[in-house]
Amino acid sequence: MLNKIVKLLIPCLLFAACQKKHPKIKSTKGKIDIITNLYFDVSKGVEVIKSFNISRLNYQGNDMIDLVPNLNYPNVIEQVYFIKDTFFLDMGTLEQAKKMIVNDSHNKWLPIAQKRKGIVFFYNQLSKYSERKDISDTILFNKKYKRFEIDDKNSFARYYIYQTDTITPYSLNPQIDKDYNGRLERIDSYLKDKDIFITFQLFYSDKIDEEAQEIFDFQDFVNKQTTSPIHKMQ
Repeated sequence: MLNKIVKLLIPCLLFAACQKKHPKIKSTKGKIDIITNLYFDVSKGVEVIKSFNISRLNYQGNDMIDLVPNLNYPNVIEQVYFIKDTFFLDMGTLEQAKKMIVNDSHNKWLPIAQKRKGIVFFYNQLSKYSERKDISDTILFNKKYKRFEIDDKNSFARYYIYQTDTITPYSLNPQIDKDYNGRLERIDSYLKDKDIFITFQLFYSDKIDEEAQEIFDFQDFVNKQTTSPIHKMQ
């Protein structure tokens, strides 16, 4: 049941795929934790709360590894995806991912627009973005955020942009990042018809998860082996 709810709500919050427009300082290695909190029956008081780690998105250069935790047991990695340019590869379980060769010609790569689990990429334009209303800045987790809000008949949402010169391979919405000279890191949304309040936030770190680093290192090892002079002579 919880899996279905999260899958239904994520598309309401995510709006664009990563793009490389007007690069500034490029972060070459790190991790983004995508956390969402759901508050049910808000009009009756926010007592029923569910928190989910949707993705542990690790990146090295332009390559990304999406470690997808189990929604009920966040310490358990349920699925692994390798993301390269505008395509993704389903690597299966963590144990399978550690042994898979990404550049194998037999692998089935799919457009990232078709990805539906973990971090999701959407090309749709943010609805009513032109009708947004800028509001006062605020401070969360010792970071200052620019904010705007959008109100319509079905939902009310506030968007939080952290102004920075550092960019990463993934962006929630490149257009917003460009317009506000930063990166969109948080969305607070109230779904009026479902009486659900949602917080959706990205947390950044310079450190890569050990599981993802092991996969990256294995791919580097394989690539070096296949491009070595000895291998070419065989």
